[in-house]
Amino acid sequence: MKMIKKIIEENGAVFYDSEVVSENNNRIFRIYITAKDGVTLDMCAKISRIISPILDLEPPLNGAYTLEVSSPGIERTLKKDEHFRGSIGENVKIKLINTDKIIGQLASYDGKTMEVLEDDGERTKIDIEDIDKARTYYKW
Repeated sequence: MKMIKKIIEENGAVFYDSEVVSENNNRIFRIYITAKDGVTLDMCAKISRIISPILDLEPPLNGAYTLEVSSPGIERTLKKDEHFRGSIGENVKIKLINTDKIIGQLASYDGKTMEVLEDDGERTKIDIEDIDKARTYYKW
């Protein structure tokens, strides 16, 4: 994956995450990228063309799969430290292990806890270990 990350960076983007999904009985290996000025379709296509032959030599999965390179989107899953750090100031939806839901603006994150400024003005501290799922969201 180091080589893939390097290629992505050489093409003006940053590796965000990857996942394997199944859709219509097809396995898809998705690589998500971000870029300071936004991710374009041309950028995704170029990176895909460059890394595809590399993955042919060192497949990320056993068996057949399709490679997709795309942006994680405006509403993206937050899993890693860098995801949370990069989302400070953005709107987030947090589902806790105890099924509580917290919605608001991510005010701070220190690697162990975060603080969310909820829409009603209340500040809520959350231990990272208590999170089941987290994602950014866009207010329409």
